[in-house]
Amino acid sequence: MKLNLEKLRITLKTMGEYLFPVEKVTSYFKSIKSKSDLQKFIQQRSAHVTQTTLYGYLKTRIGVKYTAMVEDEVFSKSINIAKWNIYMIAIADCTFYTFSYLISEKNLKDNDCKEIYLDIIEREKKNGLSDDIYLKAKKEFLNRYEKIDFHKYYLNKPFQESCLALFNWAPIADELKTLDKEIVLNSMRLKWNLKIDEFKKLTKDLNFN
Repeated sequence: MKLNLEKLRITLKTMGEYLFPVEKVTSYFKSIKSKSDLQKFIQQRSAHVTQTTLYGYLKTRIGVKYTAMVEDEVFSKSINIAKWNIYMIAIADCTFYTFSYLISEKNLKDNDCKEIYLDIIEREKKNGLSDDIYLKAKKEFLNRYEKIDFHKYYLNKPFQESCLALFNWAPIADELKTLDKEIVLNSMRLKWNLKIDEFKKLTKDLNFN
């Protein structure tokens, strides 16, 4: 039992790094002034929202069964699959939101969202993103891109898809997830609301006129 408890302590301490490296989610921004800044913001904030909501849900629901998290290889793999699938959709939502907001509120003329999204996920291959998830994410993003009205997207539940992805992909028993649905969706909405507030502050003085 001592060995299991020690494994558990280490696992809980480092779970954040297990999901995503710490440096990916902790950069501080004073403002967003370039395409590079915007890409970094999208990537890091999407990783942070994915990490905190997925880990928070798992930690809450696993309860006394946490040792499965430490020792069960199948469960660990399911966390990894969930992480990447949620993260891909979180990046898409954040990319669409930021460009929709900048186009509508800041008069941005150059819509580079496709370039930024594809570059982010291409770079994630070196961090463990599988070809299957990469190709699926790319296809889904391009399908959404064709249908989006960038002048309105940011106004109407722009992060709904990633909230649903958290609910659908979290490796929790279906009967428990059904009970948790609104709580899970709201937990991610609240995290995204913080990122929206941050983004608006960072772009307060930005205008493309």
